[in-house]
Amino acid sequence: VQLQASGGGLVQAGDSLRLSCAASGRAAGTYHMAWFRQAPGKEREFVAVGGPSTYIAHSVKGRFTISTDNAKNVVFLQMNNLKPEDSAVYYCAASLKFTTTRGEYDYWGQGTLVTVSS
Repeated sequence: VQLQASGGGLVQAGDSLRLSCAASGRAAGTYHMAWFRQAPGKEREFVAVGGPSTYIAHSVKGRFTISTDNAKNVVFLQMNNLKPEDSAVYYCAASLKFTTTRGEYDYWGQGTLVTVSS
């Protein structure tokens, strides 16, 4: 499975961004797709997982939503009311499990940088 993330950029606090991750390859549609993020000097942390159920990390709940276009094997992360602490490289990942555990994800995209200025 290959994952291609896009949509990052430089925004101001309070702005919105939508990240996309397209999955391709054999059996791509059978995987749960998720988003993680990693800020400089910090561990990579779970953000959200989708398809068909969803689960959002407490730290972003109410501001971020995850959705999936099953026909196209694309997962979206809609990020609203962005804060400077949301600045990180955002990675999409795929797992056969519906999980928040980083080590249980088998495939990773290349990451897309989100920078939120205050």
